[in-house]
Amino acid sequence: MITHLVFSTKGREPWFVDPAKMNSVHAYLGGVSARLECPTIAVGGVADHVHLLARMSRTICLSDWVKELKRASTVWMHEEWSDFATFHWQAGYGAFSVSQSNTDAVVEYVQTQAEHHQKITFKDEFRAMLRKHCIEWDERYVWD
Repeated sequence: MITHLVFSTKGREPWFVDPAKMNSVHAYLGGVSARLECPTIAVGGVADHVHLLARMSRTICLSDWVKELKRASTVWMHEEWSDFATFHWQAGYGAFSVSQSNTDAVVEYVQTQAEHHQKITFKDEFRAMLRKHCIEWDERYVWD
């Protein structure tokens, strides 16, 4: 199964304004995902959130995959950069299945996040994804 995973920094704080750090985080997340036998197809994002497109392993459940991506990357960032000592990811996430026939379009979407977010905020983007996938949500719980 191909999964499009989206999660933000806690409070949607713009931690990744430095392109070099953002690229390092994306590469690190891709490596963690690969070690979990969920090879990434694309990783992208902007200063306050990330998108991962990956093939899910049959040996790990979605919640454990996300938990380990966030845990490992947080520990790594805390060790790698002293100015990230208080960094945290949001508690929640969005995960959306992607058909094989739509994978190329999602890859392009993930890889063009900087251009995309010149027109739309993360919150509006996430709401649109939830609507597209017919997922009901409660604003009180989606932005932790």
